[in-house]
Amino acid sequence: MATRLKEKYQAEVVPALKQKFGYKNPMQVPKLEKIVINMGLGDCKDNAKALENAVDELTQISGQKPIVTKAKKSIANFKLREGMNVGAKVTLRGTRMEEFFDKLVSIALPRVRDFRGVSPKAFDGRGNYALGVREQLIFPEINYDKVEQIRGMEMIFVTTAHSDEEAKELLGLLGMPFAQ
Repeated sequence: MATRLKEKYQAEVVPALKQKFGYKNPMQVPKLEKIVINMGLGDCKDNAKALENAVDELTQISGQKPIVTKAKKSIANFKLREGMNVGAKVTLRGTRMEEFFDKLVSIALPRVRDFRGVSPKAFDGRGNYALGVREQLIFPEINYDKVEQIRGMEMIFVTTAHSDEEAKELLGLLGMPFAQ
């Protein structure tokens, strides 16, 4: 069963991008490859319960169990030892990625306070887009009463586009609300 995003991509996005950038083959049209969601948990290095809660919240948001990332180096100023838990990340592909993207642009982002659109400047030069969110409460799966601490997260949208212009056009057509 095709998701809403996949149907929109086939019906609207592919023809629009082919026309704008002059692609001859539909396989040349850039597409969303994966979404990586990362949550920094530096404050949880001593508190195992807080780490568990953060991992559960990220699991609810993404629909997939995240990997707990560990520190690669010891940093004395941050009281950090090599191997301590410092974050959680999850990589979404395929149907889960499409459902998450659809939920993000249609439900979660409009719930952000004073939302005027996402920054059009957060492209990396190779057609990938980074988006930071200040709180996990914008997602409908999160129960407001059970949240112990508000945490932010970064989302990286990896596309097959070769330039930022192509990636911006692709994400814009898929529904990403860029600020003017």
